[in-house]
Amino acid sequence: MHVRLDDPIDLDAFRRHARQLLAASVPPDRVEWNGERPGEGAADLFGEPDDAAPPTALPAAGARHAVPASFVALCGDVILHRAPQRFALMYRLLWRLAHEPALRHDPLDADMMQAQLMAKAVHRDIHKMRAFVRFTQVIGDDGLERHVAWFEPDHHIVEANAPFFARRFAQMRWAILTPERCVEWNGEALAFRDGADRREKPPPDAGEQLWLTYYEHIFNPARLKVAMMRREMPRRYWHNLPEAALIQPLTDAAEARSQSMIEAPPTVARRIRAPIALHLKPAAGVAPADLAELRAATHACRDCPIGALATQAVCGEGPLAPQHMLVGEQPGDQEDLTGRPFVGPAGQLLDRAMAQLGWARDTVYLANAVKHFKYELRGKRRIHKTAAQREALACAHWLESEISLVRPQGLVALGATAARALLGRPVAVQAERGEWLHERADGKPVFVTLHPSALLRLADGERAAAYAQWLGDLERARGTVSAAIAA
Repeated sequence: MHVRLDDPIDLDAFRRHARQLLAASVPPDRVEWNGERPGEGAADLFGEPDDAAPPTALPAAGARHAVPASFVALCGDVILHRAPQRFALMYRLLWRLAHEPALRHDPLDADMMQAQLMAKAVHRDIHKMRAFVRFTQVIGDDGLERHVAWFEPDHHIVEANAPFFARRFAQMRWAILTPERCVEWNGEALAFRDGADRREKPPPDAGEQLWLTYYEHIFNPARLKVAMMRREMPRRYWHNLPEAALIQPLTDAAEARSQSMIEAPPTVARRIRAPIALHLKPAAGVAPADLAELRAATHACRDCPIGALATQAVCGEGPLAPQHMLVGEQPGDQEDLTGRPFVGPAGQLLDRAMAQLGWARDTVYLANAVKHFKYELRGKRRIHKTAAQREALACAHWLESEISLVRPQGLVALGATAARALLGRPVAVQAERGEWLHERADGKPVFVTLHPSALLRLADGERAAAYAQWLGDLERARGTVSAAIAA
């Protein structure tokens, strides 16, 4: 029985005919397939067109035979192979899968291995087409610029490869000509037509000479591996590659060029100037004169291990001589990367609360008790880790310098670490929150409340009530600072 496919890569047509043959219990050795385009030599030379039995004469497919999804994908690759026997191989495998269920578990079956080798050859040809297509600029009769390439694939891969080139060169109009099938992209859609003659290949343009100059200059004779190069760039592709004309001369001269590189006198080292300190640290015991000097000093500080691991020090920001200075614990991951305080999730919650209270962020000074980000790595993530008491003490003088330079009227401690740094003693936040405390030697009152990150760690059912109470703390701190100072 003869079966002809009008399109040699139409997998749906092959599957339809194969299902009909399988339903009619036609064994593989009684089917002759012809799916090649005219002139490709797959037809039976002694057969007559009238002898061919059209698949429509067979009974419609009845019971469906289940095959592995991997086999359908394999057929999608094998059908692109140029071998005329590919259809017979695929139908034979389908027949055997329907009658020999154990076949799907046999990795050494000869038919299955042949199909996998054919699929591998197709994938390799697809890769080579992507690697070895060289476009030439052409100006058409309409005055529009196009880029045209000539390629000679081993298998029927033009339709399968065209979407890749459409994505890769979406912004230019191009065409790829092959002896069997041509594809063109007009910037919006792909169009296919029959094969072209090699004489339609456009002549070299200025870009080709530029490419040859670049290729010659990047050729490294010391790293030449001829066998690997020929394996990755087989000779059958060379006649379509402009750089192929340079390969043999460059290869012949590689040994001499490598030897000249070895025998060349050593290059005299350039004189390196002494390094310049980028962050000047004040002398020991000398307080920073301004906030810029404070930032430079904290960035260079290595009084505790945190500074060596952080991206940068994060000092506060805001106006000088504000009514309030809000002090948190330490920078988080986002603060460490941006160099600004309260820009991560906790900062976003604080911004939300201040907006509800009508309290403009640019009227307060925001800072942290610890100036560097302490974390532990979990995979690629940096997880916040609370600063130890020793590390907070190492940063205490930087916080006091910042307070003296900013000159706030009142200090709001967000969390236990900030409260301890400002008051110099352990603070039970839940017990002492919501009130102004007068314990500092400089007379500045301290208001204690929760850090916004503490609210983010609460369970969903507890967060609303805790947020409302915290919002009341902030409202009280904002409205009573004058009375607290007077007290």
